[in-house]
Amino acid sequence: MTAITSPDGTPASRFAFGAMQFGGRADEAASAAMFEAALAAGITHFDTAWIYTDGRSEEILGRLARPHRDRLTIATKAGYAGGAGPDNLQAQFDASRRRLGMDRVEILYLHRFDPETPLARTMDWLAETQAAGGFAHVGLSNFAAWQVMKAQALAAERGTRIDVIQPMYNLVKRQAEVELLPMCMAEGILPVPYSPLGGGLLTGKYARAGASGRLTEQENYGRRYRLPWMHDAAVVLGDLAEELGTHPATLAAAWVAAHPARPVPILSARSAEQLAPSLDALAYPMDAALRARLSALAPAPPPATDRLEEQE
Repeated sequence: MTAITSPDGTPASRFAFGAMQFGGRADEAASAAMFEAALAAGITHFDTAWIYTDGRSEEILGRLARPHRDRLTIATKAGYAGGAGPDNLQAQFDASRRRLGMDRVEILYLHRFDPETPLARTMDWLAETQAAGGFAHVGLSNFAAWQVMKAQALAAERGTRIDVIQPMYNLVKRQAEVELLPMCMAEGILPVPYSPLGGGLLTGKYARAGASGRLTEQENYGRRYRLPWMHDAAVVLGDLAEELGTHPATLAAAWVAAHPARPVPILSARSAEQLAPSLDALAYPMDAALRARLSALAPAPPPATDRLEEQE
């Protein structure tokens, strides 16, 4: 697996912080407090995107990161809107660098697969921009395993490789276990999953009457986590956290990180207070027995071949 490091060679941390809320649900003061809390906990890997909060996320992260820039791994993304054609990617990446106040980032993700643009054209631009020094590592977000491997073959033809992917992965969204995480282990690709807390579901707050957050405020999150068994799993996770004397968010984030593929969960929140239980996961002792106990709270997806008799 290719090592991800900052400009001064500091290894990227085992957990990342996601700045998606910066300039949105988190104002400047809340963003600064979370950034400092993440740094204090040992996080050096910070993630944002061109599309987040109309650019304010990148602007705020850039200002906060500037005094620490040499020891930080900074990731951003392009291509979620407007397609993965070279002109669109170039315009968005240029805007991202201006907002961040950085000529270069460590990871640039293609934010999602674009079926309308030949992947070879996209890989041409990524390889050329990487070679010109715009970023160190090619990343792919929200890609299926076959799409990643197709991109990997095209990358190899251009003298580069896919080093990082960013899938969704949490206790109640486990599709990544079928092919993406095994692919990462086999191919030396670093998985950096988002939503380790299931949009807040796994914090236990939605078990309380009148709770508000992404699941109630954003239709796509409400649909994503609408199934009753997901909410049941969150309730039992809360009970288990109480038994163990910890917070369900701590368990949920530590569970993601403990997968054999060694994922780097992206932690995020609206405030430093809300972030604190997730940061506790950095030091939480998640052994195999506890991970298996947590895994039993939610159904595992069938294997890729769906030959269940071979799994017994």
